[in-house]
Amino acid sequence: MNFSEYQKKSRKTAIYPEKDKNFLYPAFGLAGEVGEVIEKLKHVWRDKNKVIDNKMKKLIMKELGDVLWYLAQLATELGFSLEKIAILNLKKLSSRQRRGKIFGSGDNR
Repeated sequence: MNFSEYQKKSRKTAIYPEKDKNFLYPAFGLAGEVGEVIEKLKHVWRDKNKVIDNKMKKLIMKELGDVLWYLAQLATELGFSLEKIAILNLKKLSSRQRRGKIFGSGDNR
């Protein structure tokens, strides 16, 4: 499956208030799901001596799927394709790498 297919198929499962004119709902959902991924990793750090077993990997994969779903919905609400987001991101990262700016912080490196 490619990004375009996923974005279209996942949109069929999008049921939330004011769909097609509500970017806040998927933005808030995205933040919540990222938090769930981080929470699981925190437990690995604290309780499992930083070792991720197969059970935890499966749980994290499910949460990452939820992250992807909300990202796709937010992109759709804003009129972006996941494919274009991915392409632009790789171009940005390649440019930073070529210029020796891959490390550090700030948007305009």
